[in-house]
Amino acid sequence: MSALTARIAGIGFWSDGLPDWTAARAYAMSGALPAEAPARPAPALLAPNERRRAPPSVLVALEVALAACRDAGIAADTLPSVFTSTHGDLGITDYMCATLATAPGELSPTKFNNSVHNAAAGYWTIGAGCMKTTTAISAHRASFAQGLVEAMTQLATDAQAVLLVGYDTAASGLLGTVTRSEGLLGAAVVLVREGRGPRLSARLADGEAEPGAGALALRARANAMAPMLPLFDALAAGDAAVGLHAGPRRRLLLDIDHG
Repeated sequence: MSALTARIAGIGFWSDGLPDWTAARAYAMSGALPAEAPARPAPALLAPNERRRAPPSVLVALEVALAACRDAGIAADTLPSVFTSTHGDLGITDYMCATLATAPGELSPTKFNNSVHNAAAGYWTIGAGCMKTTTAISAHRASFAQGLVEAMTQLATDAQAVLLVGYDTAASGLLGTVTRSEGLLGAAVVLVREGRGPRLSARLADGEAEPGAGALALRARANAMAPMLPLFDALAAGDAAVGLHAGPRRRLLLDIDHG
């Protein structure tokens, strides 16, 4: 694969105890946690009653997506988007399986609607009033790396800017005994062809990516989307290169120019 390039114009971040990129960057550099942090995201795109009904996957995805757009200074409704998640919403998947096995007639239509893998992408396009293309991707532990390849490929072909969102939730119930994921984690970047922000150069290579050893990667290592965190540790620390897990014996090598 030829090298793909992009600039990161905006960043959004949310994890348990770190409700935004400012807090995450401070933690990555000094280990400092904010004195107070919300228990769950509350994306402004959703009305209060919709926020109460929306699952954690949707809340965190919309929260970081909107934060990245604001950081980039680009209107949310102008951006094509790529949403990537290892599992979607594991809590809802467990609910669906348990209810279908014990009392299928009691299945919630709202939860059924939220069970699809592209639920967060759908909420985003409706809430942001965005008519641009949106793509939902899952590639197990390689989900974020493959989402980044997809977003950068779109940028290299016809898009001037692309929103990339990665997120995963906690596993629960019987599903949690076979699929491990803890906590709530989401991050987003707005990628542009030209402009301000760190410049990424990406290429696929053979070999395994090293496990993340930065503060953010260690803090949220039990979440299924943790393979994306070495990039955010590198962005916080000003590191010049990082590798992400991109599949069996495959790495996505990223060179980062912070100038």
